[in-house]
Amino acid sequence: MLENLKEELVKLHLKLVENHLVVWTGGNVSARDPESGLVVIKASGVPYEGMGPEHMVVVNLDGKVVEGNLKPSSDVFSHLYIYKHRDDVNGVVHTHSNYATAFAAVGQPIPCVLTAMGDEFGCDIPCAGFVRIGDEAIGKEVVDHIGMSTACLLQNHGVFTIGKTAKSAVKSAVMVEDAAHTVWIARQLGQLIPIAPDDVEKLHYRYTHIYGQ
Repeated sequence: MLENLKEELVKLHLKLVENHLVVWTGGNVSARDPESGLVVIKASGVPYEGMGPEHMVVVNLDGKVVEGNLKPSSDVFSHLYIYKHRDDVNGVVHTHSNYATAFAAVGQPIPCVLTAMGDEFGCDIPCAGFVRIGDEAIGKEVVDHIGMSTACLLQNHGVFTIGKTAKSAVKSAVMVEDAAHTVWIARQLGQLIPIAPDDVEKLHYRYTHIYGQ
């Protein structure tokens, strides 16, 4: 069931490792199949080394396992809450990437002070509140605070990103960590220089409507 999507998710999980966004068994990627509405997500506690399609679990939006012999990620209900409340989202990523999570540890958003952030996110990357793992609470925090961004920090926890596809959500996770790293370095050098909201809006429009082929 959804074998192509499972294989794609394995490759995308390895992108998290390749970009140093996860360690050990932490983090996960999920994808919603637009036709069936079913969601594929990594099994709980599975190491990235040796990961294969058999380590992906298919669930419905209520969290019932439709296919697979392993338990889905402990974050599954947070992913599902996002899918149920955002029809435009078909990919969700969760990481504990170092620099972005450092902002989450102090409960601070990542200010939009780079043109690349204006391009990708079109706003500051918000930081939602603290909630415990295991049910829909994290997903609700993301939906309530993410706004127009594709990334949201969770206080004391980590990063959630969303996208029209799982690949675009992974791209957002890579970009949020890159931005957090640069902003942290910039703070060591001096005062951050904000970009005017009108310029941020124009940057985002150009990137999303004109840039690329």
